[in-house]
Amino acid sequence: MNKIVVFASGSGSNAENIIKHFKNNNLSTVTHVFCNNPNAFVINRAKKLDIPVYVFNREDFKEKNGVHSKLLSINPDLIVLAGFLWKFPKFLVSIFHNKIINLHPALLPNYGGKGMYGIHVHKAVVENKEEKSGITIHYVNEFYDEGGIIKQFDCNIETTDSPEDVANKIHKLEMTFFPKVIQNLIEKNA
Repeated sequence: MNKIVVFASGSGSNAENIIKHFKNNNLSTVTHVFCNNPNAFVINRAKKLDIPVYVFNREDFKEKNGVHSKLLSINPDLIVLAGFLWKFPKFLVSIFHNKIINLHPALLPNYGGKGMYGIHVHKAVVENKEEKSGITIHYVNEFYDEGGIIKQFDCNIETTDSPEDVANKIHKLEMTFFPKVIQNLIEKNA
């Protein structure tokens, strides 16, 4: 059974969607949710679905103890960032090379980098009068949003769309495609 660990910082709708997708899967399962925000709603979502949650702080993440030790003990086949806002330390990226993927709410390489997440991305897309936006699922390296692209999905942006309208379109793409790409990736590497 392939083990998936999900990292999240906020509401956790993508994390919940991924957990449910793999709940009765014979090949893979989400074994843990890691969260850097003790007040994040993702904790409630995970507990409701009987998924253990590991809450950590910045020190546990940056040093070779807390998160590092916990991940080594789990030995996940894939680490999925689903709304996780911290940059992964280089030593963790090295240990789990090509085993960490992220979902970005834009068509990279556009609108990536530090501070480009959530509504900030959608505001930039609207301000620049883009005709398309979308999601990018990519490998994580030591730089924000610069790892190899696995898959992208796009949607049309209307001139009347607000950043919130764009956010809703992007969220639909995330819910539809992120779990499928994870599954395809695991099956390809099985």
